[in-house]
Amino acid sequence: MMKLWWITSLFWLVLFAATAIFIGVRKIDGSGLEQTSELRMVAFIVLGVVFTFILLFQLLFLYFAPKNKIVSTQ
Repeated sequence: MMKLWWITSLFWLVLFAATAIFIGVRKIDGSGLEQTSELRMVAFIVLGVVFTFILLFQLLFLYFAPKNKIVSTQ
């Protein structure tokens, strides 16, 4: 179960980094507007809010996920 959590966390981290780089280097957004520093900052804030919620759900899952405990039979 924890291996799945780590894989999922790595996926979200890579997705966050790729999206941040994409926002940082694009010249024109999807609607055709030229990216000013103000519009770029708004996009970064929206990205941060979305990934804050994802982080909270990941941490809640980590807290409530069953931990693998090794039980000795001796």
